[in-house]
Amino acid sequence: MEAHNEQAAWFTFEVVARDGRARAGRFLTPHGVLETPVFAPVGTQATVKAVTPAQLEEIGVTLVLANTYHLYLRPGHQVIAELGGLHRFMAWNGPILTDSGGFQVFSLAAMREIDDDGVTFRSHLDGSLHRLTPEKAIQIQEHLGADIIMALDECPPPYDRAYNEAALRRTHAWAERSLKAHTRKDQALFGIVQGGVFPDLREASARFIASLGFPGHAIGGLSVGETKAEMYAMLDVVTAVLPEDKPRYLMGVGTPEDIVEAVRRGVDMFDCVQPTRLARHGAAMLYFGGRLNLRRAEFTRDPRPIDASCDCYTCRHFSRAYLRHLITAKEMLAGTLISIHNIYTLVRLVRDMRQAILEGRLEAWLQVWYARREAQTASSGKGSSSSSR
Repeated sequence: MEAHNEQAAWFTFEVVARDGRARAGRFLTPHGVLETPVFAPVGTQATVKAVTPAQLEEIGVTLVLANTYHLYLRPGHQVIAELGGLHRFMAWNGPILTDSGGFQVFSLAAMREIDDDGVTFRSHLDGSLHRLTPEKAIQIQEHLGADIIMALDECPPPYDRAYNEAALRRTHAWAERSLKAHTRKDQALFGIVQGGVFPDLREASARFIASLGFPGHAIGGLSVGETKAEMYAMLDVVTAVLPEDKPRYLMGVGTPEDIVEAVRRGVDMFDCVQPTRLARHGAAMLYFGGRLNLRRAEFTRDPRPIDASCDCYTCRHFSRAYLRHLITAKEMLAGTLISIHNIYTLVRLVRDMRQAILEGRLEAWLQVWYARREAQTASSGKGSSSSSR
């Protein structure tokens, strides 16, 4: 009876506080409670690049994303299932989210042919031919065993209306098929809202996906080439329609400024490759937006941490000079230390916003954040770069 009650309680979402449209929530999964807003670093190949699971825990990470497309191709979802599922395979005991693989099929595959049933594509690894349908995407993710999984969708170019209309029909049909194919009660299947930069398509998609009864909803097809103003406008449309009692997940967005604007519009969950990708190129993310290029010669003798206000492991122990030395010496530790800082920056950001929402002072927090951002931009003479998935 106890186990039954626990299972019945899985994937319940409680909004514990609101401040304007922003929410602080709790989402219960079989591997722990997610306190929202929450940021998930991306572990494409069942690993967050250069960072161990123990380090992720120390940083304060509670949710990790893994990629269905890549794990399907290598080592294979059956292999992972045989070895006890993704949690055991990568030694991560917290919640895991997997995407459907659709985004990678449409962006990475050397050849792809889309029809109403699914998509045929060639692997970017060896050119082998594969077929992905909504049912196959669910089957793969059920083998992987993540706590939160995604319906197969089509992510079209943001400005092509005819393409978006056709893709939306497929995405909606695929969402229904994904629900029918889904069998595991210990996994939450999210539907995905699409529609490009077209408000009427976005609203129609949000209404349709919400009507299907998913335990949570993802917002896809943003941060793929549209302007920030357009992205925020689409979030305004979608969050006004999606139900209040379900978590909202903005896919592939992870710069501080975009997270701030999305949280204030009622978004709860985020993921992005940016923290580790930037770290591998010697760039440190800053809490108030923008980044620090640690390859620059000006940091050769700089004894300061990346960010004096940051209390991550890297900023507590290492100087900009040391990090620049590691980068120029091509030492692997550079990627690890900068990744720790970058991930912590976004975890800290959503943690601070959550606390501000709980205390009913989000607007005051935002005023301070934007004032500090403007001062930082003025002192550096550089703005921040746009996000990428």
